[in-house]
Amino acid sequence: MKNYLKNYLNNDQKFSKMTFLAILALIVFIAGVFGFVYEFIFYYFNSGMKTFYYRGGNFMPWINIYAVGALLIFFFTYKRRKHPIKIFFINALVCGILEFVSGYVMYKCFNFRCWDYNTEILSFLNIGGFVCLRSVTFFGLSSLFLIYVIVPLCFYLAEKMNKKLFITLAFFLFFIVFIDEMYNLIFARIFDLKRASDIYKSIGFKYMNF
Repeated sequence: MKNYLKNYLNNDQKFSKMTFLAILALIVFIAGVFGFVYEFIFYYFNSGMKTFYYRGGNFMPWINIYAVGALLIFFFTYKRRKHPIKIFFINALVCGILEFVSGYVMYKCFNFRCWDYNTEILSFLNIGGFVCLRSVTFFGLSSLFLIYVIVPLCFYLAEKMNKKLFITLAFFLFFIVFIDEMYNLIFARIFDLKRASDIYKSIGFKYMNF
């Protein structure tokens, strides 16, 4: 594995177009789950270690903004993988902008907030409650984890697994969260169906309320 990582840093891996898309699909799935786990743990501590909150609006333990951020991290800094400091600062900025713009637009256009750093611990230097020093620092650190652990792992699986099996598995995982996302964002609203949050709240799951 050490030699594989060395090769990963020094050489661009070559994949077919379909395999590359499958790698991106797998990154999307992993990043969304990673974001859910982070927020599940963080908001437990934010509550004074009294309550666990279910975060995100999907049935699956997956949060979309982390998946979008992971793709931005990959495309902005994969080619800079020999320079971890650059990766940290570029992605802290890029993901910070993504977080601010996403939060601001949801609030101003739809009068809806998924997060508000004014109500949270460790929210130093927050801007309107949409972004803060802790969040962008976490994004920078997470980008290092993505570039130096998750992406090499996905590349390794793409190379070592049966090609058809890898592609099928990656797209299957992506398909699950994609359908989940489309149902809760679009179809449930159009057809007035119960969303994941409505169902989970009805059976006792706790959500953050701002």
